[in-house]
Amino acid sequence: MNRKTVELASLPYRPCVGIMLANRQGHVFVGQRIDSKEGDAWQMPQGGIDIGESAEDALIRELDEETGIASHLVDIIARSVHEHLYDLPDELIGKLWGGKYRGQAQRWFLVRFKGEDSDINIATAHPEFDAWRWAEADQLVELIVPFKRPVYREVVQEFRHLL
Repeated sequence: MNRKTVELASLPYRPCVGIMLANRQGHVFVGQRIDSKEGDAWQMPQGGIDIGESAEDALIRELDEETGIASHLVDIIARSVHEHLYDLPDELIGKLWGGKYRGQAQRWFLVRFKGEDSDINIATAHPEFDAWRWAEADQLVELIVPFKRPVYREVVQEFRHLL
């Protein structure tokens, strides 16, 4: 193991929530990342858990910040049994989160959307997405950037029976 690998491996994971937002038909919200140069990086809403914040509170805050969806329009259906970890590719570690984290430790939630499509507004104060759509659960793994695919595979498997 070289020195750089040891240094990266010693970095902690960023505490995070991931949100599988499903509509009444069992389709899942995905947003196209605004910062993707290729324009093909889709993902489910996610974000960091602030110090002193519960995972459930982070879920509600992140959902509002990324989709404009108010808390009364969702029901939490399930919480992942364990955290799902992913490592950033080496070239991204110094560019994201001030280089303080090697990746994320995500607590995933399945959330049922009770609103209408018109209740979704990705033009938020700090937009993360420039487009959104409903996708089949089986499409999610192929839509995400490759380094997050194992996590998406696990999350889909864990929540599929509840969609």
